Parts: sequence; C-alpha cells; structure tokens
Amino acid sequence: MQFISAADLQQHLDWDSIIDALQAMFVEGCEAPVRHHHNMQLPGQADATMLIMPAWTAGKYAGLKLVNVYPDNSQKNLPSIMGGYLLMDGATGAPLAFMDAAELTARRTAGTSALAARYLSREDSSKLLIVGSGRMAMSLGHAHAEVRPIKEIHVWSRTTEKAEQTAEYYRAAGFNAEVVHTLEEGVRWADIVSCATMSEQPLILGEWVQPGTHIDLVGAYKPTMRETDDALVSMSKVFADTRDGVLAEAGDLLIPIANGNFNPEGISAELAELTRGQHPGRCSENEITLFKSVGASLEDLAGAIRCYESYQQR
Repeated sequence: MQFISAADLQQHLDWDSIIDALQAMFVEGCEAPVRHHHNMQLPGQADATMLIMPAWTAGKYAGLKLVNVYPDNSQKNLPSIMGGYLLMDGATGAPLAFMDAAELTARRTAGTSALAARYLSREDSSKLLIVGSGRMAMSLGHAHAEVRPIKEIHVWSRTTEKAEQTAEYYRAAGFNAEVVHTLEEGVRWADIVSCATMSEQPLILGEWVQPGTHIDLVGAYKPTMRETDDALVSMSKVFADTRDGVLAEAGDLLIPIANGNFNPEGISAELAELTRGQHPGRCSENEITLFKSVGASLEDLAGAIRCYESYQQR
C-alpha cells in the first residue's frame, strides 16, 4: 500500500487535473451514500465533527474518508481539518493507498467550486472576493483562476492579520491581491464571491450583491451554520453539489426553508445535471447565481483515483 502525502497530492493532483477528474466523475456517477456526520463534544472548546464518507465505482475503486473538523484548532496553530483517505481496489477490497485527507479535501472542494463556476459565473469574471483566511482560502483563488480570467483577488477575514497573510500568499503567486476591510465593499466589487467560513450568522447580505454576481459557498457545513441571509437565497438562482447533501446539512438553505423564504424545489440543478448538459446553468449576464457545496464522497473518490493513477506513473 502506498502512502501519499500532502506534498505528493500537490504534485500529482494539480488544479486542471482535479477539475477534469471531478467533471468526469459527476458525468459518470458512482455509489456515494450521504456521509455520516457525528458531533463530538469537547471540554473547554467548540464541538468537533467527525465525518465518514464512503464511495465506490463497481469493480474498479472504492474509497473511505475519515476526517475530523476541530474549529478551535486555529487557536493552537493547527489545521482545523485532519484525517485520512483510504483508496481500495474495487474488485478485491485490497488497500491501494492512504492519503492525506486535509490536502485532498482542500483540492477537491476548491475544484468543485471551480467546476460549478465554469457553468454559473460570467465568462469574463476577473474579480474574486475570498471570505475567510483558513486553508480553503489558499486554494479557492487558484482553482477559480483555472476556469476564469481572475486578475484581482480581495480577501476579507474577521482577523485582519490573517487576511493580510492570505493576500500576501496570492501576491507571491502573481495575483493582484489586497485586503478589503468591509464585506459590503468587497461584495459590491466582486464578480465571484467565494466563502469558506464556519459562520453561524449571515455574512453576505442580499442587498449588497450586484446583478451578474456568482456566489460560491463552501463553508457552513452544519444546519446551524450559514454564510448568507434569506434575502440572498431568495433572489438567487440556486444550485447544489448534491441535493441530498445540502438538504441534509446546509444551513444556508435549511434556515430560509424553515423561515418560509425558500422552497427545496427552488434548487435549479445539482452539479451532475450541469455537467451532463441537463441544465444550462447561467442563462443571462445579469442573474445572480448561488452554488452551495457541503462536500460529497464522489468528489474525494474522483480526486483520490486521479492522484493515485498519476502517482503510479511517476
């Protein structure tokens, strides 16, 4: 069995590769049960979450991700996401590789956002606002730049120092990047707004969002969490990575549904329908599109297979 580190994943699963692998897997499909989601109470700190995510393609590959999300790890200078991914032979069940789950998760999550943006954002989108400053914030800019001509990146975080570190990271990568000090300013400026936070209160308000904007929501992974208000959800054309996933876990949609401000049938399409050409995605330059992702085991399996096959050819 191979051990594939975070560095190996970065080398063998570049942004073009992960987006193409996700596209192919959403088109072809696989068996991907809704993930197990377990709350873990911790003394003296915020609750953690254990996620168990299986997926398989009949007779080819099977995979299982075990990941723990510890929100307070940032205060200890530790990643908030830790865990591992086991890739197996789908015909025999034999283990093939064990991978760093945090890096795989970051790359497949950002890749999924970029894949959705390929269908939902304006083709000329060049201004990206990143909301958050954790590990995902370091991936979203690169992924979106793979599918759109991103020239400028603005970053907002509750902690200005962390926002500046993220902006400096993107400047070093060749982007025109800077910190924005008010979210309203950043949202009104952006073509694409990409949020990766653990907020339990709305951050992005509908009244700030300009016609033609694409909203990408990859944080807020519990029914009690949200990054947007009811108004934004109501005024947007809404899409999901998977309907089952977002309707089980996504507070950004579940809270407006409970408030009577959104109907589950208002989800225009899920990502498989977009990739298969069953829905056109964005239909006008002025409409506001919203993509909600909670993560699906299909995405992990797609990335793990692509990385493993590339690693074997090294």
